[in-house]
Amino acid sequence: METNQINRSESLSGDHFSGSKIGLDKYIETAPGVKLYVKDYGEGKPVILIHGWPLSNEMWEYQIDALVQNNFRVITYDRRGFGKSSQPWNGYDYDTLSDDLKTIIDHLDLKEATLVGFSMGGGEVVRYFSRHGGKGVSKAVLIASVTPFQLKTDSNPDGVPQEKYDGMAEQIKEDRIGFLDSFGKTFFGVSFISKPISTPLLDYYRMLCSFASPRATLECAKSFSSTDFRKEMASVNVPTLIIHGDEDKTVPIEITSEIATKLIPDNKFIVYEGAPHGLFYIEKDKLNKDLIEFLNS
Repeated sequence: METNQINRSESLSGDHFSGSKIGLDKYIETAPGVKLYVKDYGEGKPVILIHGWPLSNEMWEYQIDALVQNNFRVITYDRRGFGKSSQPWNGYDYDTLSDDLKTIIDHLDLKEATLVGFSMGGGEVVRYFSRHGGKGVSKAVLIASVTPFQLKTDSNPDGVPQEKYDGMAEQIKEDRIGFLDSFGKTFFGVSFISKPISTPLLDYYRMLCSFASPRATLECAKSFSSTDFRKEMASVNVPTLIIHGDEDKTVPIEITSEIATKLIPDNKFIVYEGAPHGLFYIEKDKLNKDLIEFLNS
């Protein structure tokens, strides 16, 4: 892969994971004036890791090394508005976000890739299939995904009331960092009797979330809370792994993955008993094992 294939390419760091024969950090322009920060490690069949809200590509730290060591090429990137990517005012709907994903896949000329979407990122996986036909993708993974639909409506009576999302938006506008602090505790299942993550690491994840633009944080919350993917789920026409924790208080399993497994034609559903939302850290060893087994199947 030559750097002249990319609109703009530049090395940003030297943090190459052990065993990787290729380790590149680059920017890919996905729209006029919009450049996404992309990491590309290892060799083998490509795996694209799509981060959750309001994090960035760094959330996959504990998965990247395991995947590279098991002979996969790992691509992960910061969604527009997050991490080191451009922070445009608009473009936080799932059509635009899936178009960004398609541009990355096209630029890197990926074939037989696996899309792995965590939480909000699951929406990009599903929309990529319904909007772009799943070009270049042979498998999919949805981890604690927001799909198919979270919002409470007449046709989705068990969903989350709009008032809860309105309250989140008000908290973000009033004190975004304070919101992120409390949100992170729920995200990782921290309580008075349970502390599955160290305070320094919890602070680190809060810092990563703080790098997102306030506008992107709010607009993406609107997108993942209100987008109805129910009619699109059947478009995911490749083998799909669905993973969710049954103690997820951020994205409840009952209104998301338990329904998704009935709508995606070819899927395997794994429930992590007692697990909260942040599976990429709290259940990292089990998650890595399940991912690698599925990728090799």
